[in-house]
Amino acid sequence: MGKEAGNKLQFMDHIKNYILEQNELTARIAANGQFLENIGKVIKIITDAYKSGNKVMFCGNGGSAADAQHLAAELSGKFCLDREPLAAEALHVNSSYITAVANDYSFDKIYSRYVSGAGRKGDILIGLSTSGNSENIVQAFAAARKNQMITIGFTGQTGGRLRELSDFLINIPSGNVPRIQEMHLLTGHIICEEVEKKLFGDEAQQEKPKGFS
Repeated sequence: MGKEAGNKLQFMDHIKNYILEQNELTARIAANGQFLENIGKVIKIITDAYKSGNKVMFCGNGGSAADAQHLAAELSGKFCLDREPLAAEALHVNSSYITAVANDYSFDKIYSRYVSGAGRKGDILIGLSTSGNSENIVQAFAAARKNQMITIGFTGQTGGRLRELSDFLINIPSGNVPRIQEMHLLTGHIICEEVEKKLFGDEAQQEKPKGFS
């Protein structure tokens, strides 16, 4: 085998290992009864919040901010069903607000100030942090507790500082940031789909595929 062919096989093995690593983590989560039970509890608490007229807020940083925005869109737009919109927002999308608070106060305050002003009793704050230690999310959870909101942490294995501040914790059993984020999105999609079914399953229409977005 030539050097070029050997390098190609090695490169393909690297790609394969990424996929197998994700599959192994997915299988571990699927076999973890406590983890599945926690997802079920989160589905119920979000469903109940919407039935009570409350809203859901999401926050994260970097890739986790992208996931927060993604999941907020699944709820506020639609996911699998053609139905009424749900009140959900990602707290980083107002760039004027974010840059003003970061400049005038601190980046650590960007989420907590918004939560203090807009969060109401019974609302839900979902924070995505692979370490569980992101200071701006930790402070947001503390502010949410003061406003009697429900806090849901999406973290990595240890839960970090968010463990003690989360009413419900979805902690992915891994220390690998990309794999944790992938599992956060998978878990978020499960939650969005089940909440949607519970709220609108009897009256909404299943959407037929219209292409990719």
